[in-house]
Amino acid sequence: MHVVIMGCGRVGSSLAAACERLGHTVAIIDKDKQAFRRLPHEWSGEQVIGKGFDRNVLVSAGIERAEAFAAVSSGDNSNIISARVARETFGVEYVVARIYDHRRAAVYERLGIATVATVPWSTDRLLRTLLPDGLASAWRDPTGSVAVLQLPVHEEWTGQPVRALEQATGARVAFLMRFGTGVLPEAKTVLQSGDLVYVAALSGTVNEVGAVAANPPEETN
Repeated sequence: MHVVIMGCGRVGSSLAAACERLGHTVAIIDKDKQAFRRLPHEWSGEQVIGKGFDRNVLVSAGIERAEAFAAVSSGDNSNIISARVARETFGVEYVVARIYDHRRAAVYERLGIATVATVPWSTDRLLRTLLPDGLASAWRDPTGSVAVLQLPVHEEWTGQPVRALEQATGARVAFLMRFGTGVLPEAKTVLQSGDLVYVAALSGTVNEVGAVAANPPEETN
């Protein structure tokens, strides 16, 4: 597979090297010739000087035969413009753009361009390392509105239906890990001892959801 990468910073150069190690042909674009110094000495791919949203530059990088394109420069606007050109003009199948402003990422997702919102993703990874017992999300949507997280539940939830946990927390149980296997819950699914519960919740409600689940279920008449 031929891969074109725009931006030869730390991420771009690392991504280019990784793709080449996996056996793909790679061309990397950067407007600064000095940026190519970040590539490893054994690099054998193409180095193209120019702006990644310039069609002639993209053609020089082999965009017409590329199956994948990554825009990872330091500018959101440059990344999304070049990603749109790759997708809409040249019909590249796999396109991704790095975006710093997570609020704009949702707009680009609706245009059919996968995005990596750097700040929320980095924050979650840091939280999982810094606060291993906390409720850091395993995934969040590009806008940061919805989070999927593993939810520690009180032992007395064992034997309760999944629906009861959803009603109490206001979150949606996305899936369970049971004996090492993923389970998609149904209306009749009952929580078992040892289940790992993953829920989808609005980001602003995560702490409240965790507090409810950490306590025994309330008795109902």
